[in-house]
Amino acid sequence: MPPPASDPPPPAPTPRSRSSRWRPARIALWSGIAGVCLTVGLSAAYFTHLLRHAPDAHDLRQVTSARPSVLLSADGEVLATFSRGPKQRVTVEEVSPHLIDALLATEDHRFHTHGGVDYKRLVAAIYNTATGRTQGGSTITQQLARNLFPEEIGRSRSLHRKLKELVTALRIEQLYTKQEILEAYLNTAPFLFNAVGVEMAARTYWNKSAADLNEVESATLVGMLKGPRYYNPVLNPDRARDRRNLVLAQMHKRGALDASRLRQLTAQPLRVSLNRQAEASGPAPHFTHHARKWLLEWAEPRGINLYTDGLVIESTLVMALQRAAEQAVERQAEALQQIADVEWSQAQLPETSLGGARLARRAEPFAYFWRQRPELLNAAIRETPEFRRAVEGGASEEKALRELSSDKEWIAALKARKTRLEAGFAAMDPTTGEVKAWVGSRDFKLDQYDHVAQAARQPGSTFKPFVYGAALEGGIRPQRAYLDQAVEIRSTDGSVWKPTDMTAPTGTTITLRDGLVHSRNIITAQVMQDVGIHRVVSLAQAAGVDRSRLDPVPSLALGTSPVTLLEMVNAYATIAHEGVRREPLVVKRIRDRDGRIVAEFGSSPRRAMSPESAVTLVDMMRGVVSQGTGTMVRTRFGIAADVAGKTGTTQNNTDGWFILMHPRLVAGAWVGFNDSRVTMRSDYWGQGGHNAILLVGDFFRDALRGGLVDARARFADPQSPGAVMASWSPISERDGASIARLEVPPQDTQAENAAPSDDAPPKTSQELDQLIQTLGRRDSWSSGGPAGASMSTSPLQ
Repeated sequence: MPPPASDPPPPAPTPRSRSSRWRPARIALWSGIAGVCLTVGLSAAYFTHLLRHAPDAHDLRQVTSARPSVLLSADGEVLATFSRGPKQRVTVEEVSPHLIDALLATEDHRFHTHGGVDYKRLVAAIYNTATGRTQGGSTITQQLARNLFPEEIGRSRSLHRKLKELVTALRIEQLYTKQEILEAYLNTAPFLFNAVGVEMAARTYWNKSAADLNEVESATLVGMLKGPRYYNPVLNPDRARDRRNLVLAQMHKRGALDASRLRQLTAQPLRVSLNRQAEASGPAPHFTHHARKWLLEWAEPRGINLYTDGLVIESTLVMALQRAAEQAVERQAEALQQIADVEWSQAQLPETSLGGARLARRAEPFAYFWRQRPELLNAAIRETPEFRRAVEGGASEEKALRELSSDKEWIAALKARKTRLEAGFAAMDPTTGEVKAWVGSRDFKLDQYDHVAQAARQPGSTFKPFVYGAALEGGIRPQRAYLDQAVEIRSTDGSVWKPTDMTAPTGTTITLRDGLVHSRNIITAQVMQDVGIHRVVSLAQAAGVDRSRLDPVPSLALGTSPVTLLEMVNAYATIAHEGVRREPLVVKRIRDRDGRIVAEFGSSPRRAMSPESAVTLVDMMRGVVSQGTGTMVRTRFGIAADVAGKTGTTQNNTDGWFILMHPRLVAGAWVGFNDSRVTMRSDYWGQGGHNAILLVGDFFRDALRGGLVDARARFADPQSPGAVMASWSPISERDGASIARLEVPPQDTQAENAAPSDDAPPKTSQELDQLIQTLGRRDSWSSGGPAGASMSTSPLQ
């Protein structure tokens, strides 16, 4: 048999070429090479970008090219130069070796061996930054780069910023020696309280030179480098002490301290003696400080550096008006100081008058005051930093009090500070909102506290125009009569408030207008009840008193909520400008160092009250200076221009106020003592109509005589007094549930004096409510009222 047929053998494989076998490998190789080239190219482009935007060699060698900004008055006078802060350069040899040891041990112990970057720490820092953790690892050279070029490098926690800092540090190391780098760092590190560099920091915190710092002080200073505010020994002493001890531990670790010395130093309490490094005051120092704060808030989000970009800033301040204000404050406050010194010098209240300098020289200022109030002197001693330091140093409170009380020179200085009369003054253009004059205290060198924008004091009767303004907005006429008799106002919490006046109630009727002109508290309290507390608060806030808290209580009508002078002057400017509010403006224009306009500013108008109500209110306040509590403006200072204003006095003569309105300028003054426990003694000189009015009257007299204010300008006259221009009723069901209710105690005179005839104006809120219903005005008011009449704060169209 033939053998079975077998399957044919498979065809032999076709041989592959060598190039085909190596193709995947070549693709992988070339892809890798392309990736490397792309990475290198992108990295090169990125680092080229970093080099292009990093400070160049010229910048590093000419750090002083940073140009400070200049603040000018409206008439071109230099008010201030804004630089990084006062500096006093020192060499490395002029710095305590303890400070150098602490700095190197804590911040950069390989400083003398690296080339600007500590690569061991850099790797950890990049990892921490990439993972969102707290970055670290910056050498002293890198920190110097940030100090010298904060805008170019920035301070954000990003890899880009870190690399830019690295490039700059490498460039610094190429150009400078280690000694020069360390010296530059010591002279540029910031330490808060306007202290830049270790010399100024040593003088600020311990009132000594950097060469004299001991180990503990050096460690405290170095500890602040991580966070000048967070680890500040004044603001955060506990954190500062812990950080100081950490620095001391690092000094021990690096061999600068032995274990015994470390234990001894860490056990010591934290001690500082703060001596703020104040900037040169210059003209209008309080205005300058306020403007600087505003400028910093404006510049920071725009990447602009106020201290190095060489801006030319045109402010609103007019130096001629500023000098008139300063002279008025100096003259009149000094005269009032002499009166206070004499009045409090002896038990029997002496007769005093302005210009009593000879009597003041013979008197022992406030001698009787301190004899009568020994507990106040003890309280004042306990509030001093010297007392606090003595107690912290281990002395008992009784011992500290006894030792300080025995220091006659120190006690005399304390008494003089406590009894120094202070004042604040501000003036602004009501038509533009531009601030024209600003005096924050009698002497900036003695008192840097700003009594214009910082100090919040009770305004007393200067708050009353908002009560009467709200009444006018609600349709209450200036001729409406109120009964001048004792009232009790019961609040929803059950408390009872009984307003009183300096003179006894007359039992007769007084019109709304005369209640304001003669500043009658009982009448004002009744008006507040008719209007509603929340209406008054809303008007005051809309007019400009919107930064301070206004407590919605019945006594608010008499100005019991503390406010600032700037708020009150702004609100009166709103009244003077027919109800149109403009925010206080301190800067008009900013130019760069080449003269190009960077920004221009104006104050946008907002309607706060109807023009009819504002004009009527101004007309009522004209009566204050012609026949009411502010007549000294006319009689003593001879001001014949069309002006209106209001006086204010708080309980126990603690605060004196006066604000005067002119169609082109509104000016106000506050007079008092920083410690509200110290007051004027007599009721006469304690009143705003006899103290604060002197400053404003003096200023306006000179401003008008010098042609700085248009003496012919006039306010608009009311065309239809009492015209209703508001969109709300003076008494509504909503407010009726929340406001205090008025109660009139029964009196024999009530029946014969209060019974109205058929055509007499209403005298109580109930009668007014009936009149409103009779006239059918409630519905029209609640539905919106006349167009444009609401108390809106939206911009004018």
